[in-house]
Amino acid sequence: MLTSVATTRSIVSNRTDGANGFVPSATRHTNFLGLIGIPLHFERGAEIVAEEDPAEHIYQVISGTARTCKLLCNGRRQIGAFLMAGDYFGMEARDTHCFAVEAITNLTVVMVSRSAAFAAAGRDAAVARSLWDITARSLYACQQHALLLGRKTALEKIGSFLSEMAERQGSDDEIDLPMSRQDIADYLGLTIETVSRTMTQLESAGTIALPTSRHVLIKRPHELERLSLC
Repeated sequence: MLTSVATTRSIVSNRTDGANGFVPSATRHTNFLGLIGIPLHFERGAEIVAEEDPAEHIYQVISGTARTCKLLCNGRRQIGAFLMAGDYFGMEARDTHCFAVEAITNLTVVMVSRSAAFAAAGRDAAVARSLWDITARSLYACQQHALLLGRKTALEKIGSFLSEMAERQGSDDEIDLPMSRQDIADYLGLTIETVSRTMTQLESAGTIALPTSRHVLIKRPHELERLSLC
C-alpha cells in the first residue's frame, strides 16, 4: 500500500495550505445534500483517509479517481472499490474507517461533517432519503463485488470489470483505465500476470483492442455483457 501522503484528519487539524500533497480551497462548496462542504484537492498517490481513522466526514468525488484498499496481515492488498466523479465514501458502519482511501490520479473531493449530515437528515426527509440512497448503492456495489470475487472465472472477472468501467464512463466503444493492472488484479482477486494474460486473450478473440495498456477499445460489447452476466 502507498505510504500516507496526507489524510483528512491531518488536514482538518493542521489546515496548512499546500502541504503534504493536498490543497484546501479558500471557498466552500455546496454538495447535493444541501450542506456546506469543504473542497479538497489531492495529488496522485495521496492518502485521503487511513484505515482506523475516525469516520467523521462524508466525501463526494468531484474529479479524478481513488481506490479503497486494505492491507491484509500477510502483506497482500485488497482493493474494495474504485471511486470516480459522483461517488461517495465515508458512510461507515463503525466510528472508524475500515478501508484506506488513496488517490489514483489527482483528485478533488468535497468533505462534509458526518454529524451535520445526520442532524440534517433528522430535520429534512430529502436529506434522509439521499443518505439512504448512498448507503443502498454502496451495499449493492459490495454485493456485486462479493459475487465477482467468489464465483467467476478470470475471463468472467475481467469481462465484468471492463463492462462496469464502460458503464461508469458512459461509453459503448472505449474505456480509459486510470488504475494500473496491479490495481485491477487486487480488485478482482487475481495476479497481475493473470490480468495481463486475460486481457491478451480478449484481444486475440477480437472482443477488445488495446492501443495502450490504459486505453481499451470495445469491439464486441455484447460478448463483454455476456461475460459480465455469467
